[in-house]
Amino acid sequence: MTHTQQAPAATGLFESARLGRLALANRLVMAPLTRNRASADGVPGELMATHYAQRASAGLIIAEATTPNAVGQTYPHIPGIHNRAQIAGWRRVTDAVRAASGQSHMFLQLQHGGRVGHPDTSGHIPVAPSIVRFPEELQTPKGLRSAVAPREMSERDIRSTVADFAAAARNAVAAGFDGVEVHSANGHLLHQFLAGNTNRRTDDWGGPAANRIRFTVEVVRAVADAIGPDRVGVRVSPGQRVNGIEEGDTEDIYAALVPALARLAPVYLHLVHADPDQPLFSRIRKAWPGTLIANPVLSREEAAADGGLRRGERLLAEGAELIALGRGFLANPDFVERLRRGAPLNEIRPEFLMHVHGEEGYNDYPVLPRL
Repeated sequence: MTHTQQAPAATGLFESARLGRLALANRLVMAPLTRNRASADGVPGELMATHYAQRASAGLIIAEATTPNAVGQTYPHIPGIHNRAQIAGWRRVTDAVRAASGQSHMFLQLQHGGRVGHPDTSGHIPVAPSIVRFPEELQTPKGLRSAVAPREMSERDIRSTVADFAAAARNAVAAGFDGVEVHSANGHLLHQFLAGNTNRRTDDWGGPAANRIRFTVEVVRAVADAIGPDRVGVRVSPGQRVNGIEEGDTEDIYAALVPALARLAPVYLHLVHADPDQPLFSRIRKAWPGTLIANPVLSREEAAADGGLRRGERLLAEGAELIALGRGFLANPDFVERLRRGAPLNEIRPEFLMHVHGEEGYNDYPVLPRL
């Protein structure tokens, strides 16, 4: 089933762009999308290689959330990047994308779930800045389970986790990625350190915003030192309440975090739910000296109507350099070409989005006939 789309006006989304040392064919970014298609031990296989190769027309692909260590795993069949088999699996993916389109580039998102995890999935008690239980049930190999209380991270835990992120970044480069995205958004571990309701620490990693940003800054610093800042991006989601997060003092957090990150010179900042009508967007744009990737707020109706084309164009006009879209890439392997032609968009089959593991609803969406 498809949604009807009108032919778009000329748009800057299809113009080439630069991201540090990379030349991008267009300004469209495939956002990281969790799909639970790795093996039970976190190894990407042929399903994932095919999926990403189908979508190689994106100027930049940010591959899905991938764990830097075993304790950071969120859900079953989430890929990892902390052992040789996982590195080899991801190498098959990056090779497939390059074979499909020599002009596409890939970053790998590094995500530690923190309290968003379960021993039935990872084999470990989850860790977090403070002992604050995740408020929802979690999908595990044994079905939905209530969350367990996480273990508060010691200084040693914090330092070893920072080192794990740096090692994962080196592994990602070894697997053929152009760089990594440090995930400090959407209620996962780094965001848990930022937020007041999940970080109740009284040491140097908690309390005022200047302390709560420290973990994200130290992770980004270690990753940049490991692979170079021109290979590092950072994702943030100011004010978002996903996964039970309540930041409390959003303005103070990002007024401290954005300049601190800028001093480390990562190649981009990826802003989730970017809304140019919100004052925080313009403040972050002014404070961030480098490339801004904007992931726009889209209603289902907007996503169905034009895939985010109009919102993306508006964000470019307001100062973003690249536009990350998710829903359109889910159901349209040739999403860039469909937008370019003003062609109808495939309708997403939501029952196949997560916690299923086959090709159906993943690699079997139809493509347009060639002109």
